[in-house]
Amino acid sequence: MLRLFSSGSYLFESFSNPPFIKALQVFTHATYSTICLAQPKAEKEDPVEKPNNATEVLSKWGCSDGELMRIFTRCPALRNADATKIQSKLDLLSAFGIGASDLVKIVNCRPRFFQSRINQSFNERLAYFLSLFETKDLLTKAIVRNPSLLVYDGRVDIEATFALYEELGIKKRDLIQMILLRPTIISRTSFNDDKMEYIRSIGLSKDSKMYKYVVTLIGVSRVETIRDKVANLEKFGLSEDEVFWLLGKSPHILTLSTDKVQRNMTFILATMKLDVKAILRCPLLLCINIDTVLKPRVLLAMKVHEIDGEQKIRRPPILRALRMTEEKFVNLFIKCHQEEVANELMEFYRRTKNVKRLAESSKKSVRKGFPF
Repeated sequence: MLRLFSSGSYLFESFSNPPFIKALQVFTHATYSTICLAQPKAEKEDPVEKPNNATEVLSKWGCSDGELMRIFTRCPALRNADATKIQSKLDLLSAFGIGASDLVKIVNCRPRFFQSRINQSFNERLAYFLSLFETKDLLTKAIVRNPSLLVYDGRVDIEATFALYEELGIKKRDLIQMILLRPTIISRTSFNDDKMEYIRSIGLSKDSKMYKYVVTLIGVSRVETIRDKVANLEKFGLSEDEVFWLLGKSPHILTLSTDKVQRNMTFILATMKLDVKAILRCPLLLCINIDTVLKPRVLLAMKVHEIDGEQKIRRPPILRALRMTEEKFVNLFIKCHQEEVANELMEFYRRTKNVKRLAESSKKSVRKGFPF
């Protein structure tokens, strides 16, 4: 029996009837269960899995362990970057068909690529690029070669560059080829009166196959750099007209440093005993690597000539030998001899290839302007 006191508190009397207590316990449990079951349960939603870090994002995107190592070596700060932002940029790259191997090249070329704002006006930029490059494959190659295309203001820089080269007589198809070969054309191109004079002095017609190479190389080079390279060739005995003729025949010479040209020319004139006009007939003599190809093959050919001088064995001219593959050269100049002589020649050939330039390790790298 329950009694109510004036104090407002409740007091339960003790009951000596055990069945009543058991019934009360059953009632209490049943009531609690009913109330709990009556309330609707909140459905558990599967939490959206968000990427934890850059490593996880790139791995799911398809990068292997080796590719991840190369990416983080080139850009260590990427490890701590926002994984969500990285994922959003990777989704945009997928629209171009860019894969993991291409991403390694992009980061290697532009380590801070993921800090760029490529999301802004992305659809408009994509449509504009496709109208210029015409095919998605060419566009993808261009972006991998120069990731800065994704952050350029295409309506200004790229369109102006295309128009400038078209005025100089380079067709759009040829210019796209040059952009793939020289990725910095868009950002580095500039022309003035001095550069136009150099183009006229070289004297190539607009229909020449080498014309587009000459114009684009001069367009991205500094006038001071071109002037130094022309003067460097002239001091070995070539006239100005001969230098310009050589540049028209082999525009790639404009990409060679003055130091490389000096070393090759010194070896050609002093060791090979050739006339300076030889480079007009064979510009390869300037372009070829002196330490791994030119010097070892020439010295070996001279040694073979001493051994076979009396026998007068007919061999290809040395200028032709410089164009051979390594295997073909070894077969024609070394393995054709008896085993003892062949071993001696091979040892001599290996020694000459392993000779390092004096004080090469202490040489300071000096750059005199973009790009070469």
